[in-house]
Amino acid sequence: MIDVSVAEVAMRTHNAQRPSAGDDVSLDELARQQGVGPVRSVHDMARPHIFESDEELDEFLAHVSASRHANLA
Repeated sequence: MIDVSVAEVAMRTHNAQRPSAGDDVSLDELARQQGVGPVRSVHDMARPHIFESDEELDEFLAHVSASRHANLA
């Protein structure tokens, strides 16, 4: 089973400069420092082969579904 939290699923860049806790940085400046831009298409977010198998994908989707429905009862 895959044990993944939302906090663990994040995109990162290799050379991103992170501001210190006291820095007041605008969102635009932070994006510039990290070398990211707006998502113009869902295809920009595609990551081929992120799951090694269909079974691994199915486990992840089941986990997400269970997590979303856990607090509904």
